[in-house]
Amino acid sequence: MNEKLVSYKAKWAEYWDGRNAKQKGIFIGTFLAILLVLILITFMSTKQSYAALYSNLTLQETGQIKETLDARGISSTISDNGTAILVPEALVDSLKVDLAAEGLPKSGSIDYSFFQDQMGFGMTDNEFSVIERAAMQTELGSLIRNINGVNHANVMITLPEESVWLSATKEASTAAVVLDLAPGYQLEPAQVKALFHLVSKSVPNLPIENIVISDQMFNDYLYDNGNTGDSTLSVYEQQRAIQRDIERDLTRNLQQMLGTVVGRDKVLVSVTTDIDFTQENRTEALVEPVDPENMEGIAVSIERIAETYSGEGTVDGGVVGVGDEIPNFPAAVGQGPSEWERTEDRINNEVNRINRDIVESPYKIRDLGIQVMVEPPEGLDVLPQERIDDIQQLLGTIVRTSISGVYANELTPELINEKIAITSQPFEGKMEFYQQPIEAIPMWMYVVGGVLVVVILLLIFLLLRKKKQDHAAEEMFVKEVNYEIPDLPNEDTGLSATKRKQLEKMAKEKPDEFSKLLRTWLSED
Repeated sequence: MNEKLVSYKAKWAEYWDGRNAKQKGIFIGTFLAILLVLILITFMSTKQSYAALYSNLTLQETGQIKETLDARGISSTISDNGTAILVPEALVDSLKVDLAAEGLPKSGSIDYSFFQDQMGFGMTDNEFSVIERAAMQTELGSLIRNINGVNHANVMITLPEESVWLSATKEASTAAVVLDLAPGYQLEPAQVKALFHLVSKSVPNLPIENIVISDQMFNDYLYDNGNTGDSTLSVYEQQRAIQRDIERDLTRNLQQMLGTVVGRDKVLVSVTTDIDFTQENRTEALVEPVDPENMEGIAVSIERIAETYSGEGTVDGGVVGVGDEIPNFPAAVGQGPSEWERTEDRINNEVNRINRDIVESPYKIRDLGIQVMVEPPEGLDVLPQERIDDIQQLLGTIVRTSISGVYANELTPELINEKIAITSQPFEGKMEFYQQPIEAIPMWMYVVGGVLVVVILLLIFLLLRKKKQDHAAEEMFVKEVNYEIPDLPNEDTGLSATKRKQLEKMAKEKPDEFSKLLRTWLSED
């Protein structure tokens, strides 16, 4: 055994010494490339690719699944703050089937299938009512979770007790629904209306006004029945909802705009508004001249009247002091010739008569206040004054354009600046969001893969070239060496002739065995 190892070592040393530097470099590079490929293949084959088995779980459900997987010896990881569990990608489908067969995840809630297991003669009416209500809540929560954007839904139903008296007034049921919406998702009015109808029709004797729906941020969703309503509460709710919508839109736009400038997590915006909900109905009957410059209308009809008179008059007459009753009465005095002339123009002008029925739209922004907090850059205690002035000017433009024109006419630059408050200080207790790391192939793997591809192509080229050279050398060797094969003796009789005929027959009928026989003879020689 040792002699064979020594002989192999000597042959290898002789072969290695016979190679030039280029051949030795190619051999070493090929060996290292093959070794690196084997290492990468081993690394990639042993690396686990994880995929989500379940998501949007409760902490209780995540704990149950994690315990079951650990008992089976299956590696798993938890993400999304304990609401999702990841397992090797190849095991996702099989694990879902196996866990479903075991009844996992167990949410701890009761559905209608629970009646099949618990129904019996020993169940009391109270127990049946509790189980029925729990099953109703579970089924309603499952239905609501099918709505786009709803992660979880908790439903609490209160059913009135049935009275044994026929004359008793039947009380109505109540329901409270708390929704866990996806981040940044807002329910549309049509979805809210559908939610109210779904809950109302799923629970007996449950009117819509006895349903309360809110989300995880305690934002209430109200039922919109299409009419404005005259009650004080409905008017207040409508006005409050309009004010919240306006403030939310302004806050979101300012947050996005300032966040782009200073960073989304370095700015906090709060907007308060004063809305004028006064709705004015008035009728205007206006009379305006057709020609506003000369304050004249259009002449529809013109009538001109001209009168003239001329006469000789009367002479003096009568007796002075006639009679005893009126002493010293003067005599009549005559008038001389007289003339007079009168001209009158009667013009009927037409003017513009305008009748307007005006309904002034409410929801005018009467006043607006903007409060902005900005975190200064690292190394600074406050934001530079130039940056604060830029933000002040930007917010001033928004205040001027957002307030309605009737109230904006009275604004001065000093009043606008009073409606804006900007503070700059480091944020304490800033919420940090955990982001699930994205598994991506690093850049160095791409580089190594490219180098390996080049090396493999180079090796293939060298092998093909060497093979071609060996084939050409073999052909040249065959041409140079001329073997003289002696002719077989031509004997018709004797032992040699018999053997020759047997060999010819074997070569024709069994060429494989004949070739093996020749190899054996050649090896012995």
